[in-house]
Amino acid sequence: MYVLGIESSCDETAAAIVSDKKEIIGQAVLTQLEHKIYGGVVPEIAARSHLEHIDEILEETFKQAKIKPSQLDAIAASSGPGLIGGVVIGAMAGKALALALNKPFIAVNHLEGHALAARLTGDVSYPYLLLLVSGGHCQILIVKGVGEFERLGTTIDDAAGEAFDKVAKMLNLGYPGGPMIEKMAELGDENRFSLPRPLIGSGDCNLSFSGLKTAVRKIIETYAPDGKIEHAIIRKRDIADICASFQLAATECLIRKLKKAIGIFRARYPQGKDIVVSGGVAANTYLRRNLQDLAEKEGLLFSAPPIQYCTDNGVMIAWAGMERALKGMYDDLDFKPRPRWPLDTSAPKAAGAGGVKA
Repeated sequence: MYVLGIESSCDETAAAIVSDKKEIIGQAVLTQLEHKIYGGVVPEIAARSHLEHIDEILEETFKQAKIKPSQLDAIAASSGPGLIGGVVIGAMAGKALALALNKPFIAVNHLEGHALAARLTGDVSYPYLLLLVSGGHCQILIVKGVGEFERLGTTIDDAAGEAFDKVAKMLNLGYPGGPMIEKMAELGDENRFSLPRPLIGSGDCNLSFSGLKTAVRKIIETYAPDGKIEHAIIRKRDIADICASFQLAATECLIRKLKKAIGIFRARYPQGKDIVVSGGVAANTYLRRNLQDLAEKEGLLFSAPPIQYCTDNGVMIAWAGMERALKGMYDDLDFKPRPRWPLDTSAPKAAGAGGVKA
């Protein structure tokens, strides 16, 4: 069985084809570099780029897979959440293929793509505890099955990846900021600057990164003669120490809340054995090492998608589509793309519901 997945929710135009044997038989991805000069993604530019490149990305994917479009069993497309201009382009491309080929269409929640990616690349069974961390989302969830998510905690303000990007921007490290923060942190002293751990004693699993980001800003302002951040002059060594201290604080916030979530997870699902991290921030090797240590101490198995599948990609959408296809969870072609689509409110459809049938 083959499923095509299309991803276009932000600044990656991507597609992939996977089999029900967990094989990635073809994939292609184009990252839009034109946003770097703006220090962030410009939605209109992103949408135009998706429109310009979606055809060539699909052609390259089929070329690698060495199969014909008619051999597909279903077409899946990321249909939200995300920048609506890009989401619409990917969803419409998926619908057009489904209609032309008379194949079922599957509207994939982009976050479910991240959530299930580790099941393609590793031996992860339901239920499992998930830390989903990206530029736009930061949640701790119990994944009970396809389309079945129980949220234990979320950020009340900035997402972790958003905080990484904004700190990097304040330090003039470029975009995307996460990889640059990690690179600089390797050279720094993580104990030099005392930074807050917001909500660390709140008693729940919610997170907050806005105050941490503001604390970093105040440190940077001390390097400016007039106290204005845009006039700050900071030595490379000091930048490295700020990055390391920030990375430590952000990671400790995630670890502490995840540790609390483990207690809840075990109480409700004693048979659960896996803890998974996914999303763009999951590519941070410092965070991965700390999560691995936490899992070992708690007697759980740690899993994460390979780093290249942590950031947005077609493989995760194709696999989420495969898991839905295997359960007959299809969608009608009038499915409306959604700029917002909370993961824990995704209700699974009954087998055979909706869609174009072959």
